[in-house]
Amino acid sequence: LPMLADREFKKLQKICGVDEEDLSDMITEIRALNPKPAAGFDYTISQTAIADVLMEKLPKHQGGGWKVVLNHETLPRVLINQDYVALVDNKSGTPAEKKFMTDKLHSANWLVQAMHQRAQTVLKVASAVIEAQDGFFLFGVEFLKPLTRREIADEIGVHESTVSRIAIDKFIGTPRGLFPLKYFFGSGVSSGDGDGGADIAAEAIKAKIKTLIDAEDIKKILSDDALAQALQNDGVDIARRTVAKYREAMRIPSSAGRRKQKKSL
Repeated sequence: LPMLADREFKKLQKICGVDEEDLSDMITEIRALNPKPAAGFDYTISQTAIADVLMEKLPKHQGGGWKVVLNHETLPRVLINQDYVALVDNKSGTPAEKKFMTDKLHSANWLVQAMHQRAQTVLKVASAVIEAQDGFFLFGVEFLKPLTRREIADEIGVHESTVSRIAIDKFIGTPRGLFPLKYFFGSGVSSGDGDGGADIAAEAIKAKIKTLIDAEDIKKILSDDALAQALQNDGVDIARRTVAKYREAMRIPSSAGRRKQKKSL
């Protein structure tokens, strides 16, 4: 199977003792098989991620920009039943009973206020991220900017750990699809304009690399050096080893592997 994945067809023909036509029939039969035959007996329902924050583009007559709101369906609903409070309060006779009732009511009110404040902080963080990554939402992943949690924390006036906790499990529903909030945080590389600033996100670099590889000619497969040079010509200050790291992270084969794949295709 590793040889089949590497498209070493000549070696496979020799090992199996078949010609090219027989090997092609064998490969066709293998591709028709189910790689996970027991999957049909698994009835576990996967939990689909649900957006915690929703955004939409506002028309020009409404000022343009983005409308950002919380998805109230995902927010926990905690309410204090005032009728029950009044009923219990009327039944409380002794000072100890009244103090117990007052203490519990204060705790309940604190919980409601804390949850409301938490929801508003989530909205502030998401709004600040959307403003910072405006280019991504307008033009795509190649315009994603490097962004740190500290930058957002300073922007909205909270501690960095607060932004980190929110970014762990929150999702944003965008016109480009559903994204985890942590997707928009990441390091970057210098634009190469001489100011030393890191202003191109790693995900944007990966997108550029994939675009170059998808468009490469079978007669001129790009090496990591060539990819780095092409990116440098585009104003991205990046080393060959960084290109190799990003390429491997996207599970894209080396130039030799891609040449073999494209020739077989």
